[in-house]
Amino acid sequence: MLHRGMIFAAGAYVASVAFASTTTRAADFYAGRTLTIIVGNDVGGGFDAYARLFARHLSRVIPGQPGLVVQNMPGAGSATATSYIARVAAKDGTVFGAITPGAIVAPLFDDRTRRQYDPDKLIYLTSADSGSRLCVTWHQSAVKSVADAKHTKAVIGAAGAGSSSSDYAKLHRTTSALNFDIVSGYKGTGDILLAMERREVDGFCGVDWASLTSQRPDWIRDGKINLLFEVGVKPNPELTARKVPLVWDSTINPEARAVVELVTSQQDFARPYIMAADNPAEAVKLLRTAFAQLYKDDKFVADAEKSALILSPTSGEEVQAMVGKLYAAPKEIVDAARNVLK
Repeated sequence: MLHRGMIFAAGAYVASVAFASTTTRAADFYAGRTLTIIVGNDVGGGFDAYARLFARHLSRVIPGQPGLVVQNMPGAGSATATSYIARVAAKDGTVFGAITPGAIVAPLFDDRTRRQYDPDKLIYLTSADSGSRLCVTWHQSAVKSVADAKHTKAVIGAAGAGSSSSDYAKLHRTTSALNFDIVSGYKGTGDILLAMERREVDGFCGVDWASLTSQRPDWIRDGKINLLFEVGVKPNPELTARKVPLVWDSTINPEARAVVELVTSQQDFARPYIMAADNPAEAVKLLRTAFAQLYKDDKFVADAEKSALILSPTSGEEVQAMVGKLYAAPKEIVDAARNVLK
């Protein structure tokens, strides 16, 4: 007859063998392989900075410790990179992407983009940040407030159609009745900020507060930009302390507010990381777990702080649910937003 202690010991042994076997299989999956992070923005911007932060640390927390490289693929507000990941990239768990949330929202309003990929079918690994965006102007601009922007023309720099900088400029021009003249074609955040400094444009809409604090902290410190208004689901305490008005104070009517709420819901997953739908479930689990571990890793957090990169993470499962809710939005609100963003 087996004693209770013997049964417990036997069970513990079986469990330990099963755990060791699972751990070995996980290590085998990525051992000797190289992961590629496709960044849907140009080098030097905020999305690139976050991706390279992850690239410096992810390998440590992925079983098998694979190599990791970053490849920039800017274009069409990250739609180029998203389409590549969804349709072209290897589906073996070795390719994932850092894209703008605008690339997730764009197919909701643009049928051409929807034909390239379906955001509701992508796999979401995490979002590194969720936060506020701003409309800003250079300190020498005649437009220093929302009231000014309603009566005085401001030239607003933007990337290509479908980018957050383009969409937010169009969005606020219509829903807050602002006198914006939008100049598109810049590569990304870094180029638009340089254009402001060179006085090619007055300002920029849809810029992340996290990007400004990491890329141009001196501009904020020295008062080189006017913070016209904040766009966010929840007011940012720092911006509240600076008495930056909220976009809701200037939207022209309830329908305009509903459109702004729909378009800006992307800020709940401000820095998403994605994979194509056909990747192995094991890869998805390993990468989601690795991201979750990093957010609690002292070396990673210290590196983020040193790089002035704000971390406000959301799990892949939560982002997946948010995107599903977004694509279930009422048709009349989607149609109204589509008209605004044309």
